[in-house]
Amino acid sequence: MNALVPENAADITYDVIIVGGGIVGLVLACGLLSSGLRIAIVEAKTPQQVADRLRAYALSPQSAHIFRALGVWEQIAPAIAHFPKVVLSDADYPHYVEFLPDDIGEPAVYYCAEHSILVQALQQKVATCPAVTCWYETQVVEVSYGTDRATLMLSHSQQPERTVAVNAALVVAADGANSQLRIGEEIKTIGWDYWQSCVTAFVSPAPPHQNIAYERFWSSGPFAVLPLPDNRCQIVWTAPHAEARAIAALPSTQFIAEMSRRYGNQASDLTLLSAPLVFPVRLVQSQTYCKPRLALVGDAAHCCHPIGGQGLNMGIRDAAALAQVLQTAQQQQQDLGSLVVLKSYDRWRRYENWLVLLMTDLLNRTFSNHWLPLVTLRRIVLHGMITWTPLRQLFLRLMTGLWGRQP
Repeated sequence: MNALVPENAADITYDVIIVGGGIVGLVLACGLLSSGLRIAIVEAKTPQQVADRLRAYALSPQSAHIFRALGVWEQIAPAIAHFPKVVLSDADYPHYVEFLPDDIGEPAVYYCAEHSILVQALQQKVATCPAVTCWYETQVVEVSYGTDRATLMLSHSQQPERTVAVNAALVVAADGANSQLRIGEEIKTIGWDYWQSCVTAFVSPAPPHQNIAYERFWSSGPFAVLPLPDNRCQIVWTAPHAEARAIAALPSTQFIAEMSRRYGNQASDLTLLSAPLVFPVRLVQSQTYCKPRLALVGDAAHCCHPIGGQGLNMGIRDAAALAQVLQTAQQQQQDLGSLVVLKSYDRWRRYENWLVLLMTDLLNRTFSNHWLPLVTLRRIVLHGMITWTPLRQLFLRLMTGLWGRQP
């Protein structure tokens, strides 16, 4: 349902209110569809605005498993790229690592999906369930957490002067990196800003990309090529802040020339399909993922370097894990918003996410420099992955989410 918050909203009590209707919030809602719980999604934008984001994501095989379990994979699979190979290389070093599906026993090494494809499929899935209410164009004005429930004061954009109260046993913050729910509860974070920014753009290569993905490490930062259907790619180009801004400001012909030098010989000609976008890169980890009646998921809980495409995949696993924890608590007739329940989610995801965050940080710092001892060490490791299959398989399992406790 998408409507104004009704006059009698104070009489409505949900089991779970998810603040944030993006991919992670929608995955959580879909994961709870069969639970019998009453769910509300509160989103400040319209459904179309949520879906209209010019961005593509690398999806891990574990995320694909989750989408299959949610019943949306058959819808999105024809509209996304399935990678038969991912090539990892270090600047001008002539040797490179090829990751193949056989390394992990999966149909593809990775996938790539556009933001709109994922959001629309999840929105349609949620819309089929009468137990889910979606309040779009609705702001959270205030939240109070009581001993037995949380109360949210909501305001719709068409009637901003009127606020109403809605209750729930649990509030989930899926409201992004600048989560107001996290900030409002004074949950502290650990992390740092990197010296780099990320430039993204869509291009079309010639010859065709054949769905092969590339990540090449340069001393300024990693450069990734993510294939998409219709012979399109998203490039994810990391560089120091000033350099990234200067690159994005170049005229299109000069931008393509600069990009071609990093792109490699897999393409002889590139066509720019979108204006470059720039955003800074940060590492953030919340010191806890929960408080009584509140849980954090996705970017509200953590952010990481874009190297290896880990960010959204971590959030998808958060949402799937929390859905599993809440379904178990519901079956055992436990209080969904109690710390007894929420701490099991916190222990599960926060420590696994720490490993991913530190791994991405180590990769970026090891490869984004030209200090000779580190250059030598990383090329020894690359050569080890080329020649020793178990090392290559271990690295790929870590990067694809096929390790640890599976939600």
